[in-house]
Amino acid sequence: MKKTSLIILASIIMFGCKQQEEKSSNPFFGEFNTPFNVPPFDKIDTSHYLPAFIKGIEENQVEIDAIVNNAEAPTFENTIYTLDQSGKLLGNVSRVFYSLNSANTDSAMQAIAQKVAPLTTKHRDNIALNEKLFLRIKTVYENLETSNLDALQKRVVSKYYNDFVRSGANLSETDKGKLREINQKLSILSLNFLENHLFETNSNFKLVIDNQADLDGLPQPVIEEAAQAAKAANLDGKWVFTLQKPSLLPFLQYAKNRALREKIYRGYYMRGNNNDRFDNKENLLNIANLRAERSKLLGYKTYAEYSISQNMASTPDKVYEFLTKLMVPAQEVAKRDRDEMQKIVDKEGGKFKLDTWDWWYYAEKLRKEKYDLDESEIKPYFALNNVRDGMFYVANKLYGLSFTKLTNVPIYHPDVEAFEVKEADGTHAGVIYLDYFPRDSKSAGAWCGSFRDQSYDANGKRVAPVITMVLNFTKPTADGPSLLTWDETSTLFHEFGHALHGLFADGKYSRIAGNIPTDMVELPSQVMENWVGVPEVLNVYAKHYKTGEVIPQELLAKLQKSLVFNQAFETVEYIAASVLDLDWHSFDEPKKLDVLDFEKKSMEKLNLMKEIIPRYRTTYFAHIIDGYAAGYYVYLWAAVLDSDAFQAFVESGDIYNKELAAKFRKHILTEGGNDEGMVQYRKFRGQDPSLEPLLKKRGLN
Repeated sequence: MKKTSLIILASIIMFGCKQQEEKSSNPFFGEFNTPFNVPPFDKIDTSHYLPAFIKGIEENQVEIDAIVNNAEAPTFENTIYTLDQSGKLLGNVSRVFYSLNSANTDSAMQAIAQKVAPLTTKHRDNIALNEKLFLRIKTVYENLETSNLDALQKRVVSKYYNDFVRSGANLSETDKGKLREINQKLSILSLNFLENHLFETNSNFKLVIDNQADLDGLPQPVIEEAAQAAKAANLDGKWVFTLQKPSLLPFLQYAKNRALREKIYRGYYMRGNNNDRFDNKENLLNIANLRAERSKLLGYKTYAEYSISQNMASTPDKVYEFLTKLMVPAQEVAKRDRDEMQKIVDKEGGKFKLDTWDWWYYAEKLRKEKYDLDESEIKPYFALNNVRDGMFYVANKLYGLSFTKLTNVPIYHPDVEAFEVKEADGTHAGVIYLDYFPRDSKSAGAWCGSFRDQSYDANGKRVAPVITMVLNFTKPTADGPSLLTWDETSTLFHEFGHALHGLFADGKYSRIAGNIPTDMVELPSQVMENWVGVPEVLNVYAKHYKTGEVIPQELLAKLQKSLVFNQAFETVEYIAASVLDLDWHSFDEPKKLDVLDFEKKSMEKLNLMKEIIPRYRTTYFAHIIDGYAAGYYVYLWAAVLDSDAFQAFVESGDIYNKELAAKFRKHILTEGGNDEGMVQYRKFRGQDPSLEPLLKKRGLN
């Protein structure tokens, strides 16, 4: 054998060995050898992600090329279904990486995200703008009426055809080039916005208190947690408050020092607006302009029109009308609450007009005055583990599910717990991870995602999902467990509703399985909140963390009466944010403007009362960067649906009505993507939703 041949052979052997070594060492390059095939977090190293993304893109491109180069005429099986089932490795690594980049990130993960964003954006565009692939899809689509496909297959075909059109498949080559450039810019700008938001929330502001008198009014557990935060920051003997909600909100509610309340609240609402390297004003304006340009390129007047056209609302005008209609009664009630709070200020000798940073403090006083209820009275009855078990109890009563804590699966952080979920007959339904507490490596807020979506393998066997719930709740103290606020308790049930949706989604086609309109996607989550405050449920989980005593009936009655309290404030601040979102996405062409002036005029147009600001201001409005652009309104839209849906249980006389629960599971959670949103809702409810249950629940009627 010639020397050159030996060298080539040696190179091939070495390359093969290297590939084998990579395959054996990179967990993403094979089956996860773990219970229930959950991600092997203990084996995944940061260095594994980029190679897995690159290999996933390569494999997916090979799959796309095989579809495009198939000599056979396009069919559902060889084009649509094959496309639907492609990209397994890329999807696998994406779900794990992006989940952890939000829940447990570091500088190395963020650096990978910066590298991956342009790669995956380019890959998505390579698929969406592949002319030959689109022609095959279009051929199947144009022959739907004469095909023998069933209703679900026809829906899948229509969805993919629409996806490709909305992604630019019909554009000229010149315009496709423009679209690619816009998409690349948007991917990086969005990532920069979110990274700035993370730093501004978790690292760029701390209220450090060294005078014990400045803690006056704060409950002891809040003080203890602030002392723990100070110790962790090497500030022993002091107290640290942050912009994370479990630290921020109690300070705003209880701290008597008005100047410090203003200081921490300004820190909160000035995030991304401090004219430093984490400033988000230019980022957001560029994103809004690029989205406007992109929408125009795709044939839509505005991004709002582009986004909402796929939703139940169908047009931006309908959303504006819906929000304006609710704003009137909500702001009327909020103004009455403001006037009552101002009376308290005046009675106490305060020589000032109520301002935005005063609302939580005086709302707490007003709650005490109207309902003889202080939230610190009820918190001892909402220990995290008890609330979690109550949440599981409701799922068991409605759907027959059981939850078993897993100690044999890898977790990605000590704060995380994992549970196996089983159906009433003992069948494995999936695994759910719960990640409870704030940390510098975690984004603010609460969300639900998946490490693995449900699917079907080659043998037609269902592959169960692996769901993750990420939260930012009050941490345990040295002397006691995590005690939740009422809002945190509702949030836990809310995210669990998303988790049930993920667990129950069941379909052969990934494009429609569990895939419901954006303004319906909060229905599964928000409907669960309705069970939180029902006496039958509270009597199960609301137990004193020290004595185990069930919440006393007198306290329960006060809590029940107070549930409508401050709902007007929450509705107004929410509508304000929703309108701000829509306004940013109503450009019919790119604009040069002052970001803060635009925000101010948006709120003036809404006639927003000065004592309330939008729930999210422009520079930290992460929702509209991360999936809810021109869609933040959906929470309130879905609130109409969830209130009406729960009314069905109330009217039946049984809040655990198993027949209704089965219908809700089937038509909304399992088969919600099988038809249009309102069609599926009517299948469950038997009628269109009514606005009245929501108005009643929020005390706005």
